[in-house]
Amino acid sequence: MYEKSTPALWRLFTGISFSLALTAVTGSHPCSASDYELEVSKSKRVLLVKKGPKVERRFFVSTGRGGSGGKSKRGDRKTPLGKYRIVDFNENSQFYYFMQLDYPSIKDAFWGLKNRMISRRDFDRIVLAHRFHEIPPQHTALGGLIGIHGLGSMTAERLRIHDSLDWTQGCIALTNQEINELRHYVGVGTRVVITE
Repeated sequence: MYEKSTPALWRLFTGISFSLALTAVTGSHPCSASDYELEVSKSKRVLLVKKGPKVERRFFVSTGRGGSGGKSKRGDRKTPLGKYRIVDFNENSQFYYFMQLDYPSIKDAFWGLKNRMISRRDFDRIVLAHRFHEIPPQHTALGGLIGIHGLGSMTAERLRIHDSLDWTQGCIALTNQEINELRHYVGVGTRVVITE
């Protein structure tokens, strides 16, 4: 694809990719985001709904059963760390309701390229998706389909697991009633910050 025998061409593509990545990260976001921001702490198992510095709502959550640290590859069952945005909603999810995040981010893609997890082509596709506010590729080695969702079928056993364990494949889970409440605070483009 990019031959080492053409260093000028390589620098051109690298420069274009870097410029697009920088614009995607620093540019304004035209989506109809709400006035709220979500902050998730994996270690505290909490999701905060914030309007400016004020905490409007607090929800108990479960995250990925892969443990601490950020998501680095498909199937590691870890919840990613970083800054994301909500890009889509699925009202017919097996987990009741699903709010999809724009994972992998530009930062995730840089890490993946640097560590040879993804190809230069995958990296460029992720960068372009962010640049044009589209859903990034979901089937690279970095994984995808990360979001915030409910529990699905509400059984006593499922509620017990939710209360005591981080059980997801990398997503952030609330009860069905809580995800219904959360829907009032978010829209496409709502920022989600996930910390350890």
